[in-house]
Amino acid sequence: MNTQIVRRLSVVVPVFNECDSLRQLLLEVIEGIRPVIPDFEVIFVDDGSTDSSWEVIRGLSSDHLNVSGIRFRRNFGKAAALTAGISKAAGNLILMLDADLQDDPAEFRGLLERIDSGFDVVNGWKQRRLDPWHKVYPSRVFNWLVGITTGLRLHDHNCGLKLFRSEVASEIRIYGELHRFIPVLAHARGFRVTEVAVNHRPRKHGHSKYGIRRFLRGLLDLITVNFLTAFSSRPLHALGGVGLVLFTVGSLGLLYLGSLWLLMRVGLVPLESIGGRPLLAYSIASALLGGQVLSLGLLAELLVSATSRFHDTYSVRETTHHDTRHQL
Repeated sequence: MNTQIVRRLSVVVPVFNECDSLRQLLLEVIEGIRPVIPDFEVIFVDDGSTDSSWEVIRGLSSDHLNVSGIRFRRNFGKAAALTAGISKAAGNLILMLDADLQDDPAEFRGLLERIDSGFDVVNGWKQRRLDPWHKVYPSRVFNWLVGITTGLRLHDHNCGLKLFRSEVASEIRIYGELHRFIPVLAHARGFRVTEVAVNHRPRKHGHSKYGIRRFLRGLLDLITVNFLTAFSSRPLHALGGVGLVLFTVGSLGLLYLGSLWLLMRVGLVPLESIGGRPLLAYSIASALLGGQVLSLGLLAELLVSATSRFHDTYSVRETTHHDTRHQL
């Protein structure tokens, strides 16, 4: 007997000083989503706004039964806002949406079609991006770097419009500014990720909260994500290689100098001072640094071993169940 899974959507909207756009955004969300999935909720997360955003959210929540709000005591960042919203989400599908009206809720139908075709994460792609050049070109460089370092090649990792299954949200953890790497983190867990070209609109209210610092922070976060996705369960493989090379080079240098000193003592080579040679200082430093890096890798392995019981190192897509009571 075929049973149709009831779909419920949770729309999570991080908000920071967007009071002028929230009412219009909710109207567009209702118009774009209700014809497709009637059962949906909207969760606004006020990330420490200093304008009247919270008052607007409270008004919308009182006027609409499917609208709720979360208010932070101060600004904690977009990743924290998304995490708080997702933790309260009751839907089996989660739609991320920025509050500045640049993301078009009408694109939800196209995202949902890709989910229905078997994907777990659908990332928006602002194919025709209406942003100044100093945001567009650094973003292209960033997306290229993410693609070649993680193996997941998307045109627009930074797009705030994302649709994914609740299973994805339950298996990945975002903090700092790792929200832009949700597709990468999901891909590393084995989820199927794709992208869809979406309509991008010019900003009508407020101003962008991001500048060149966002690009620099993104590069640092990329290093973090690469380490987490490749070596989170085997950190010694990342640190151990570097430490082993340093320790080996330092040890060989010290072995050479020690052999040379012995040859001097027995008169096979002319006596000279070894203590003043730069090779001695470099060899000692290399050996010590290599030993420290190896020790750090071993400590990381112990930490992973101790915490692995609380965090699965695998991701289950589906299971089959057998009734063993009637087996012979």
